[in-house]
Amino acid sequence: MTETRTSAGAPPDIPTGRSRRVRGRPLLYTSYAQDMALLDTPAKKVSTGLLVLVAFALAVLLQDRSLEVLAGAYVLAIGAIGLNIVTGYAGQVSLGHAFFVAIGAYTAAALSGPVDGENLGYGVAELWIWLPAAGLVAAAAGVLVAPLATRLRGLYLAVVTLGLVFLGEHVFKEWQELTGGPGVGREAAIPQLFGVRLDQDGPLGTKEQLLYTLMLALLIGFAVAARNLARSRIGRAFAAIRDRDIAAAVIGVPLTRYKVLAFGISSFYAGCAGGLLYTISGYVEPGSFNLLLSVQFIAMVLIGGVATVSGAIAGALFISLLQPVTRSLPALVPFISGDTTQTPNVFQVETVLYGLLIVLFLIFEPRGLFGLWIRVRNYWKSWPFSY
Repeated sequence: MTETRTSAGAPPDIPTGRSRRVRGRPLLYTSYAQDMALLDTPAKKVSTGLLVLVAFALAVLLQDRSLEVLAGAYVLAIGAIGLNIVTGYAGQVSLGHAFFVAIGAYTAAALSGPVDGENLGYGVAELWIWLPAAGLVAAAAGVLVAPLATRLRGLYLAVVTLGLVFLGEHVFKEWQELTGGPGVGREAAIPQLFGVRLDQDGPLGTKEQLLYTLMLALLIGFAVAARNLARSRIGRAFAAIRDRDIAAAVIGVPLTRYKVLAFGISSFYAGCAGGLLYTISGYVEPGSFNLLLSVQFIAMVLIGGVATVSGAIAGALFISLLQPVTRSLPALVPFISGDTTQTPNVFQVETVLYGLLIVLFLIFEPRGLFGLWIRVRNYWKSWPFSY
C-alpha cells in the first residue's frame, strides 16, 4: 500500500533528488541551491563559456588598436560594476565615482613610480601589490564618506558626492609632488607581474595583447565576485535598503553597517579601475578626473542596466565603443571641432550625447541594454506567438 501511494503521488517527470532539475523545464527550480546558482540554466553556462572563449580569442584576431580600445572598456566595466554595487544594488546615488578612481590611479602610480623620480614614488612595480593597495586606499576614502550616506538620501546624497569630484579635482591639481600638476601629469602605474613587464612587447605577445588579456582576466574575476556578492546575504541586505530602507531597518537590517560596506566595496572597485585604466596610455593627468568621468560611469550603469553585472559590462562596452565614433565627427561634420578651446567640440558633443541617451533609456527602457536583451529573448521564446 505504501508503494502504491508513492508511485501515484510522485510527479512523473520530477526526479526524487532535491537538487536535480526537471527535464525540459530549465526555469523550474526544485531546490534553493538551484535558485541561487551563479549560472542557473544550462543555456547560460554554455553561452557564458563560449563568450569567454571568444573574448580571449580576440587577443590574436584583432588589431592592436582595437585591443587597446577593448582593454580600456574592460577596465571601465570594472569601475561601472563598482558604481552599480552602491547605486544599483544598494540604492545610494553617487556622483563622486571619479574621485575614487583618481585615488586609485594616484595610489598605484605613487607605489610603482621610481624612488628618485620627479614625482612621489616608492618603486613597487608588481601589479599584485599596487592593485589591491589602490583599491584599499580608495575603499578607505569611501568608508570615510559613507557616514554621510547614513544621514542623507536621494538628491541630497548625490549633491554631496558630486562635491567630492570638485574637491578632488582641486586637490589633485595643487598637489604637484604627487600628480605632476595640470598640463604636466605623471607616469601611470607600471603593469609588471612577477618580473614581466606587460606594457612592453615580449615573447608572450605585443603590449596590446598582454594588456588586453590581463584586463579581460581581471574583469572576469571582478564580475564573478560582484555576482556572488549580489547572491549573498550582503547583497540581499543591499536590495532591502534600496527598495525601502525604513522597512529594512524594521526587519533587522543594520542600515549604517551595510551602507558603509556598499560605499567601501564600490570605492574598492573604483580604485582598482583607476589603477589599471592609465596603465594602457602610461600617463595620468589630474584634469582627467572631472565631472564628465562621473557622468560617463552613470551613463554606463543606466544605459547597460541598473543592478545587473552583465548590464554594467554592456554599458561600459557601449560607451567605450561610442567614443571612437564621436572622435571621428570633426572629419564628417565640419562645424564640430576637435579642439577643446572651440565650441562646439567633440567633448561637448559627447556630454550632450550621454545625457540624451540616459533620458531616452529612462523613458523607453529603464532596464537599459539588459532590458532590451530580455525583450528579444522573450520574443523568440514565445515566437510565433506574441504572449
